[in-house]
Amino acid sequence: MSVTDVAARIQQLQSQFALLNKGIGQAGGVAGGDAFAAAMASATEGPGSTTAALATDGTDLASALSGLTGTGTPAAGTASEQSVVAEARKYLGVPYVWGGTDPQKGLDCSGLVQLVYKNLGIDLPRVSYQQATQGQKVANLDQARPGDLLAFGSPTVNHIAIYIGDGKMIHAPRPGENVEVSDVYTTPVAIRRILPDSTTTARIGGVTAASGALSTPYADLFQAAESKYGVPATLLAAVAKQESGYNASAVSPAGARGLMQIMPATAQGLGVDPMQPAQAVDGAARLLKDLIGRFGRVDHALAAYNAGPGAVLRYDGIPPYPETQRYVPAVLGIQRDLEAA
Repeated sequence: MSVTDVAARIQQLQSQFALLNKGIGQAGGVAGGDAFAAAMASATEGPGSTTAALATDGTDLASALSGLTGTGTPAAGTASEQSVVAEARKYLGVPYVWGGTDPQKGLDCSGLVQLVYKNLGIDLPRVSYQQATQGQKVANLDQARPGDLLAFGSPTVNHIAIYIGDGKMIHAPRPGENVEVSDVYTTPVAIRRILPDSTTTARIGGVTAASGALSTPYADLFQAAESKYGVPATLLAAVAKQESGYNASAVSPAGARGLMQIMPATAQGLGVDPMQPAQAVDGAARLLKDLIGRFGRVDHALAAYNAGPGAVLRYDGIPPYPETQRYVPAVLGIQRDLEAA
């Protein structure tokens, strides 16, 4: 048995002991499965490491052992991609349960996918065939990145997995088995990228430099917000132009206010005065950053800014409201013009 197999088996044992934890603690008055799992994890730690540190950076026991031994090639990719893989690895060894969404009881394939992304702040539909329509299409496995969803089954998708790179995936296979790492055993019928594209990810993460000088009103506010939150200044400027025509005193018939046309309740939640341009841009940047992270796509984030996140979730994308259908391409068109200027 390889070290990777041993690590996977340890993960399975940890999960099984965790399942027993509540009953043991009540009946026997002992520490139970959580203490056992923690003791096993701490036994692998070297000088200066702690269980808390492992939890903080999202590294589980199996991936830590793989890194120490050089087996089980760690997934290359951006920090966001690695976060998806690390989150998915936490559930290695959890039993397959059809319809399962609770890792303390068991998970099915789509329950695993939904849980992993939910823990990272991204909501996905519950079932595999719906998950296989989310995000952006990836042409083939050669172009797949860690964190992409791999869908299987025809004519209807009936299985879904999380790609981790190097031709491997994490999935909940079938009844009688556990969440595992396996080879991608056949060509997926669909590959979907849920995370923002590399350009958006870099800018949201603050990796790239701020945009070049804008010639719009309030350009300094947009560029300051980009530097602070990573949301492109051109996107913020495009939203302001579409929303208010750069009019900081604008009030819509529906009650949206200021440069970024923020509704009073939203403004209260953000802690800003929407009639003050600096506060309005700051609040809008924070809101857009959250929406882009949540939906994984700028167009869906813009739809949520216009129509609300609930509408985007309800319609599984840009809702069929005429205003929103016009709004999203209009903002994206303005942004393209600003970037080309």
